[in-house]
Amino acid sequence: MRVLQRYITAEIVRSVAFALAAFLALFAFFELMGQLEAVGRNGYQLQTALLYVAMGLPGNVYELMPTAVLIGTIYALAQFAANSEFTIMRVSSMSTRMTAKALAKIGFGFAIFTILFGELVAPKTTEFGEKLKLQAQGSSLSQQFRSGLWAKDVIKDNGLDGNVIGTRFLNIQRMTPEGMLEGVKIYELDKDFHMSDMIVAARGDYLGEHKWQLTDVQKTTFIANDKASAITSPITTSKNKTTTFISEVTPEILSVLFADPDRMSAYDLRAYTKHLEANNQRTERYEIAFWKKVVYPLSIFVMMALALPFAYLHFRAGGVSLKIFTGIMIGVSFQLINNLFSHLGLLNSWPALLTAALPSTLFMLMAIVALRWVERR
Repeated sequence: MRVLQRYITAEIVRSVAFALAAFLALFAFFELMGQLEAVGRNGYQLQTALLYVAMGLPGNVYELMPTAVLIGTIYALAQFAANSEFTIMRVSSMSTRMTAKALAKIGFGFAIFTILFGELVAPKTTEFGEKLKLQAQGSSLSQQFRSGLWAKDVIKDNGLDGNVIGTRFLNIQRMTPEGMLEGVKIYELDKDFHMSDMIVAARGDYLGEHKWQLTDVQKTTFIANDKASAITSPITTSKNKTTTFISEVTPEILSVLFADPDRMSAYDLRAYTKHLEANNQRTERYEIAFWKKVVYPLSIFVMMALALPFAYLHFRAGGVSLKIFTGIMIGVSFQLINNLFSHLGLLNSWPALLTAALPSTLFMLMAIVALRWVERR
């Protein structure tokens, strides 16, 4: 069985690698065609566009891996069936359960590969590619609104610890790829949501450990009526060259606002979800993206289960090309349904785990039904 396992593994890995390479070449070509329109503008050169496309390939590997596994496995099993190798395996007492176990072992390796790309490689390369493109064009990160980028934070009496004593809203006109803020406005409110301070700064630099340094600062303090005296103005203004403040908001959190949640790592999604929860903001979109990250590697096993029935179809029941085409349609359908359920779950406030797991569950049921059907035949 070990020799047979190595043989099946080698054939499937070779087929999956070929299918994945073909998909990556196709997606890279279309992405490059989309980038050519911007080449030559604002210092954006062809070599930068090529590097940008290359940095997006790990993200494509993560997204296309289940489809590539499905097509590669179908091709390998269809070849076994066409050459009567699978018939010999069955005659040699290799049951359906043993075949499924062999495919599961191979799928485990593909799942680990998918997790590594989704958690470690793709988020970093995607972020690097976006920064590279912005730097080449001399641009800042996109704005969420005409008034700039908005973020919310809580004020605690000991900086990051202690009791919550107020709420802080940050308005940023521009954020550079390096994480520097330009045109910073900070509105601080007390526990009763009365304005306490308004800080305007020309620039903000992150010092690390949740500390920001503001430059050219003008601070306006609003004194509550019950605290103001007859000789004290209810509004005081001060100016400083630099000042520092502590906030849970970091450049990483701000960059999340521009990032596609599907290209983020599960760790970053979880951290940002906690930040939103702490500020009483909606988290559904990021919770769904997080659970999709958790469930997505399991879709590798679903795709291999869908491929298994093709081994029981003899060559006369359909050529290898027909089986591959069927696999492509199933893979595309899975991607479409997976994205569709993400939007439906967000619109209808479905539980995030259910939204993420339902497409894989439906396709696994399809695999079980198909396998029983071919066994009866």
